Amino acid sequence: MFVNRQFRPLTEAALISLAVAACYYAAGRLGLLGRLVVGDVVATPIWPPTGVAVAALLLFGARVWPGIALGSFLVIASLTTPGPTTAVTVASSTVAPLCAFLLLRRVGFRLDMARLRDGLALIFLGGFGAMLISATAGVGLQVVTGSLDRSEFWAVWLAWWAGDTMGVLLVAPLLLVLAGTTGRFRIRRWKEAAFLGLTTLVVVPVAVLSPMSLLFLVFPLLVWAALRFQLAGSVLCALFASVFATFEATSDRGAFFHLSDVEIMVKLQTFNGSAALTALLLASVITEQRATRRSVRRACEELAEVLEHLAAGEPSPGPPAEPPPEPSESRPAPPGGLRDP
Repeated sequence: MFVNRQFRPLTEAALISLAVAACYYAAGRLGLLGRLVVGDVVATPIWPPTGVAVAALLLFGARVWPGIALGSFLVIASLTTPGPTTAVTVASSTVAPLCAFLLLRRVGFRLDMARLRDGLALIFLGGFGAMLISATAGVGLQVVTGSLDRSEFWAVWLAWWAGDTMGVLLVAPLLLVLAGTTGRFRIRRWKEAAFLGLTTLVVVPVAVLSPMSLLFLVFPLLVWAALRFQLAGSVLCALFASVFATFEATSDRGAFFHLSDVEIMVKLQTFNGSAALTALLLASVITEQRATRRSVRRACEELAEVLEHLAAGEPSPGPPAEPPPEPSESRPAPPGGLRDP
């Protein structure tokens, strides 16, 4: 019995790590469907495994890092024969999400992302900051081994870094929403949610496929989704728009027609980044304001209850009053009926 209790945490961690590895591998295969060529290197504008890794660490803790490493190795093995450089790539793909997790935990990141500071922390620490590790290590390794020319370093590095960052900003919040850490969806708004979904399915293809480059039409949808459905609505809308734009960019159609590879990557990542920042920051602001409003309303209700009890001559509800201090020793009053000042 004691042995079972002792090894139960290890067994649970191993099972969770295997599940994380499977999700990481599946997300990697999906991400490779929308890849672009920058120079002579294949890059993914959105790399979902980084979002899977960061979300898994936030939900289950640092104990699942072996699952991230295993998933990264499986993705590499599915593309090429593993070699000596594979260890460096796997290590950087594991260390970057771990750094994101540690930085977020250090600043008190909350899984419900109900504060503006949580959205800013995920963007600048978990996304922009931590993903510098994987991009620098991955591209630097290719330069050292001679598979990438030095003149192409910054273009490939920017594409790698942006893809890893977009995975964190778009996929990790969605997984936190699905895990139930960001509140419940209100069923009574299902009609509005259905109308928003249908509108998104119509407007996003029009904005992306139009040769006039009408990508700006997506942002009113993001504002609508954030105002009415907070993080769940805004992240889903931003993810759909970014994925649709990515697949159209790889096909060289619509807003990305007749552009060079570098121009496509810059335009696409500018759109994806703007959509992700709008969705996260606006949803965090709206959620924080609603929480503040609920707190003020609750305080007003408690104050009104106290005033009602006082008007009725009843003791106000609340914590018991502290006992009065013990009386000090009495001393005779001064002559003439005067009192001490």
